[in-house]
Amino acid sequence: MTDVITHDEDVVDPVASAGEPLAPWTFRAAALLIDVGVGLAVVVTAVLVAWSAPQRSWLWWLCVVTAGVAVLAVALNRLLAPVLWGWSLGRGLLGITVVRSDGVPIGPWRLLVRDLVHLADTAPLLLGWLWPWWDGRRRTFADIVARTEVHTASAKPAGVKRSAVVAISTASLVAAVVAALGVLTVQRPDLRAAEAREQLAVQGPKLVSDMLSYQAASLQADFDRARSVVTDSYWPQLEEQQKAIQQAGAVDNDYWSPNSAVLEAEEDRGLMLVLLQGQRGVPPNHRMISATVKVQFVRGGDGQWKVDGLTPLATPKPAGGGG
Repeated sequence: MTDVITHDEDVVDPVASAGEPLAPWTFRAAALLIDVGVGLAVVVTAVLVAWSAPQRSWLWWLCVVTAGVAVLAVALNRLLAPVLWGWSLGRGLLGITVVRSDGVPIGPWRLLVRDLVHLADTAPLLLGWLWPWWDGRRRTFADIVARTEVHTASAKPAGVKRSAVVAISTASLVAAVVAALGVLTVQRPDLRAAEAREQLAVQGPKLVSDMLSYQAASLQADFDRARSVVTDSYWPQLEEQQKAIQQAGAVDNDYWSPNSAVLEAEEDRGLMLVLLQGQRGVPPNHRMISATVKVQFVRGGDGQWKVDGLTPLATPKPAGGGG
């Protein structure tokens, strides 16, 4: 005897061979979202944070472990839970179950094959996921390959709602904590370092020129100004230089910076390369000078940047090589 599938059988809720109706597409989509989407959100969050964190740092390892645990939890829920308890969280919550075409429950290996073949559902522009709208047995491509169907269960398992709420809440909390750690330990320091770089690019050259420039007529006031732009740790070195200038007989010394570059920048520390040009003495007995220095900066508790060290890379010399 040949079975004839009429148009009405495709519209009316079909009945499986085991006597249970086939599950609506919307139920299947919602179950998949719960089973996979929640864990996927944790994985994506962990991967994004790990991508921005220093490689093999504690945060990087935390994200790697978190993503691995999330993938394992999704796999256990999708493949092992249906064998042990007869349902995954999403399917149990929606009251659906995956069985063979003859209505017999399936094992973890067939579930694994079915989930792997879901790639074929995704590849052709998600056509396989929409195929149940047209298939008489409401099957995806993976169902056709694995010879499975999704039925509506006669009763929802006890306690599934509570288990689903706990799982979703836990996953959401983990994702939120990982994201917060990423913001606090990676994003915020990066933003502060970028802010420090911008400040040093503007303030650094002026601090250096203020520290090195002085006039013979206002020598002590200029030295006091230089004292205000250096740290306590660098001050003894600068003081020795000032004493040497006084003993040698000070002449006007004016510096300015035509170019500079920030080499390193953190929230409260920075390193710059500063090109200096200047004029020593007063006309007509003066000469143009230039120098290149590497300068360390530290930001104090008052938020002000100060010079913490200076290393000449090219000592002051007459411009153009003159004597």
